[in-house]
Amino acid sequence: MRCDILTLFPEAVNAFLEFSILKKAREKGLLEVKAYNIRDFTEDRHRVVDDYPYGGGAGMVIKPEPLFKAVEYLKSDNKERLVIFMSPQGKQFNYEIARRLSEENRRLLFICGRYEGIDERVRMALVDEELSIGDYVLTGGELASLVVIDSSVRFIPGVLGDERSALEDSFSQGILDYPHYTRPADFRGMKVPEVLLSGDHEKIRRWREKAAISRTLRQRPDLIEKMKLTEEYLQIIDEIKKEEGL
Repeated sequence: MRCDILTLFPEAVNAFLEFSILKKAREKGLLEVKAYNIRDFTEDRHRVVDDYPYGGGAGMVIKPEPLFKAVEYLKSDNKERLVIFMSPQGKQFNYEIARRLSEENRRLLFICGRYEGIDERVRMALVDEELSIGDYVLTGGELASLVVIDSSVRFIPGVLGDERSALEDSFSQGILDYPHYTRPADFRGMKVPEVLLSGDHEKIRRWREKAAISRTLRQRPDLIEKMKLTEEYLQIIDEIKKEEGL
């Protein structure tokens, strides 16, 4: 997975890349991320990247000139790029998009906005895809870009220690993850469910499936509504509703 990030704060991006899964993925050569400072593509002495919005209003807007020059510079190597702008107005980022991006052959080029946003002409002429990580506003697009990269890189074989991890994450089956337990079996009177200690793999599978559906019904019922439910799932849902009075 190969990514470029256009940002006003490359140091913040680079710092995040030095930890955990992203660091390991880079060390294995499975992830490449390069951060570029938008100010490096300005031509004035003060390296100004923003200006007041036409029509008035609060805040400042990132000018089109440095972003156009930055994208054109990066594309001058003749490598195909998918240009992604992180924005609250974008399509909601989800599990399916993360998986698709992990399989993308083109370099991913993230544009990180700041202030009140970017000049609309950048969207019109340069952006291929606009993504949002939620219905809220961040100070800039750096965190959002890193969220997308972090989520997507997990699908690349060799990134995680156990290949099953990404396949068993929340949303992998369209529902939330089941509860996890580790040692000790009894902690301050809170005991691990007996079925998980039984060694019966079929019973454990059934318990985990039921626990995951139960959690989803309570916390994200909207996910259940979107699913194509199997006969087994319908039976489990009926059991849960009777047991929990849902």
